[in-house]
Amino acid sequence: GLEATLARHPRFCSVQVMDELEEDATPKWVRTTVDLDDHVIVPDLEPTGTSADPDRALENYVSSLSTLPMDHSRPLWELHVLDFPTSDAAAALVLRVHHSVGDGVSLLSLFIACTRRAADQDALPELPTTGAARRAGPVYALPSRPWHPPSSWGALAALAAWVVSLLLLAWHTVVDVLCFSATATSMLRDPPTLFKGAEGVEFRPKRFVNRTLSLDDVKYVKNTMNCTVNDVLLGVTSAVLSRFYFRKTGESGRKSIKVRSTLLVNLRKTPGLHALATMMESGKDNGAEWGNRLGYMILPFHIAMHDDDPLEYVRKATKVARRKKSSMESVFTYWSASMIMKIFGIKVLICSTARVYWSF
Repeated sequence: GLEATLARHPRFCSVQVMDELEEDATPKWVRTTVDLDDHVIVPDLEPTGTSADPDRALENYVSSLSTLPMDHSRPLWELHVLDFPTSDAAAALVLRVHHSVGDGVSLLSLFIACTRRAADQDALPELPTTGAARRAGPVYALPSRPWHPPSSWGALAALAAWVVSLLLLAWHTVVDVLCFSATATSMLRDPPTLFKGAEGVEFRPKRFVNRTLSLDDVKYVKNTMNCTVNDVLLGVTSAVLSRFYFRKTGESGRKSIKVRSTLLVNLRKTPGLHALATMMESGKDNGAEWGNRLGYMILPFHIAMHDDDPLEYVRKATKVARRKKSSMESVFTYWSASMIMKIFGIKVLICSTARVYWSF
């Protein structure tokens, strides 16, 4: 159960404490006793609302959570049990976690490590390893190959290609850093569109709307277009935003619209399931990295109408994604945020990050 898994994790059984005697003190994690009754919540919802439109009831409940602050006197996580059927499931679990506990990549790995196989209740699940091998290391890493003295034109061509890729990496990084700096200083802004939030939008209720996609369909497009699943999903997002924009505004589909967003990038090796399971069993870190270690990229979206060829969205998305992978922008944003945090503190970091988002 939760007592033997999630509640034993160091971050899930600790609270943040500030040393009031130090002027520039930073919060520290201090172990405390976890009372599951404070964290497992079964809301008392109106049966008429959940039976009439269960999907809407689920969206309304999650939206209401976005306006409620978390209790910092206890570990910063909650598990909400919504015991009514929706169009996608027989029931729903809403796990609410403060962002200081960890980033999404760490949390997803942790949740998988909390599960066990249906056939063997003591065995951890196995992640699929079939398919093309994924490149190890951060997104910006060049493939590491042992260098040998060139003995043929093929070796010279390979060496030349590596040098060119290194130069492109440096050039793309410089361009992206300049664009990021211009965005952070409000010198580069997106034009006003219906996607741009009004002032104070961060304090308004948020509604999380989901749609279920067939993974088989996504993989079919991926294999046909010779790209990645993320490329397909990015293309789908561009298509949805395009249709929504031109339907709402009534403008011509040939008009070019500039819309940018941020894409979070994991900059550390994700801990293995066995390492996380051991961490929860022992209640100690065991050397596994945790917390937030994310950089982000400024990602442009292709907003246009391609009714004659919808796959053009995927082609455009693949081109943008491959260009962004040939850059160290995410490393720069993580490094700059870390330096601002250490030198000026959390308040200045929040203001500088907000200026980036205000430019979109």
